[in-house]
Amino acid sequence: MGINGKYSIGILLTFILLALVMLYIFPVTTMITGIRGITANNFLLSRFAIWGVFLIVFLYSLFLEKGSFLLKKETPYSILFYIKAVISLYLICSIGGAFLNVMIHFLIQEKISDKLFELTPIFKNNYFLLIFTCFTAGAVEEFLMRGYIQPRIEKIYNSPFLGIAVSAVLFGILHSTYGTIGQVVIPFFIGVVFAVFYKLYSNIKILIICHFMIDFISLMAMNFMDIKHLSLF
Repeated sequence: MGINGKYSIGILLTFILLALVMLYIFPVTTMITGIRGITANNFLLSRFAIWGVFLIVFLYSLFLEKGSFLLKKETPYSILFYIKAVISLYLICSIGGAFLNVMIHFLIQEKISDKLFELTPIFKNNYFLLIFTCFTAGAVEEFLMRGYIQPRIEKIYNSPFLGIAVSAVLFGILHSTYGTIGQVVIPFFIGVVFAVFYKLYSNIKILIICHFMIDFISLMAMNFMDIKHLSLF
């Protein structure tokens, strides 16, 4: 099998494993712990499962693709560039996401995700879980979506556009488990922004930091405010 075939299998493997974790991890953790519903312990186990997916894909790239996990060489930048890039990306994603959310609410009066209501209590004053969750999302999702999938799609089809588009679409689909249109459209938008940045600047660390910030600030806000008051964000 050629390298493009191995890349294709790796991309499919990544998406299927992430989708399985998103869909079935809580029934599985219920079987293991005997505790029904989404609890702090079950949710923590689900984050370890996501790290497990990353490990499997990393080993696949190492032993079957027999190449570097990150096809794009990391470009070093100054601390000042890091700060400006993270702030700029955060503002673009936050303002753009809020605008999209307002438009969705205006057009279809979509309700807040029931899953978000379930998740809010488990983060209440549980700062270890909150930080670990944000770090897991930032690191694993960026390594897999932008670091792994995006450049391989680009290599297979010789198309930077497809690399950006496909990685963003998959990123949006994986968030569909929240059960709302907004939780697909907004991650898709963020996926496009992040993918364009990665194509232009080849630095996954900046994306991990920004992804962490987006999730951390959102969850901290949920910790101190009623989620109903945060529906536009």
